Amino acid sequence: MSANGSDALLAARNVSKHFGGLQAVQDVSLDVRPGSIHALIGPNGAGKTTFFNTLSGFYFPDEGHVYFRGEEITRELSYKRIRRGMSRTFQTPSIFPDLSVQENLIIGIQAQLNIAFEMRVPSRKERERLEARVDELLGFVNLTRVKDRFVSELSHGSQRLCEIAMSLTTNPSLVLLDEPMAGLAEAETTRVISTVRDLRDRLGLTVLFVEHNMRVVLNVAETITVLDRGKKLAEGTPSQIAADERVREAYLGREVIARV
Repeated sequence: MSANGSDALLAARNVSKHFGGLQAVQDVSLDVRPGSIHALIGPNGAGKTTFFNTLSGFYFPDEGHVYFRGEEITRELSYKRIRRGMSRTFQTPSIFPDLSVQENLIIGIQAQLNIAFEMRVPSRKERERLEARVDELLGFVNLTRVKDRFVSELSHGSQRLCEIAMSLTTNPSLVLLDEPMAGLAEAETTRVISTVRDLRDRLGLTVLFVEHNMRVVLNVAETITVLDRGKKLAEGTPSQIAADERVREAYLGREVIARV
């Protein structure tokens, strides 16, 4: 057992964050187990995004601690967390719309090789590594056929897949996805669901995601953490969350559960 008191890959202990007089997150703890798919849900204003940003280093908590692989990272900047093996996506895809899919991935991989920062032309060996890795990632997200198209020309779902591929250029062990299904049509949602599952099943990664689509959450996640008004309301398996009366009242509603 590690210093954080658990064997979790990512752990939060009694995390709180406020903005002026607004208590966005209050005393929230979380364990994300290695090799799991873990969902973070809650109604609008529940504190999900603030908590997510605290876990990924975009905010520092006012109280509490964050651990990764048993080491404290509470005050560590986001780029250092990336070096440790964390990556994340955003509600609005953070990719370069006026570049091709392939060029987006090349930029991400060059950053890992320090080529982009050294402002030099990659060597032949480095180019071969770049091309092989790009082909591998494009194949994983099924975007090989559109690799030469500008990202701005892609459907919203394909842009999401491109961003997921970009997040993999850092060779992470943990991927944090911020509402990956937001705004997607049914067919695109199915594609992204499959990719989220493949992150764990094919690549062996751990996934933590925020999502509003309850059909997705209850059918994809193995563990679900529910926030409400900045506090942790419940946590458990999909069946436990679906049966929790507090969750029904705060977020899901009986009709939603019945449909799911």
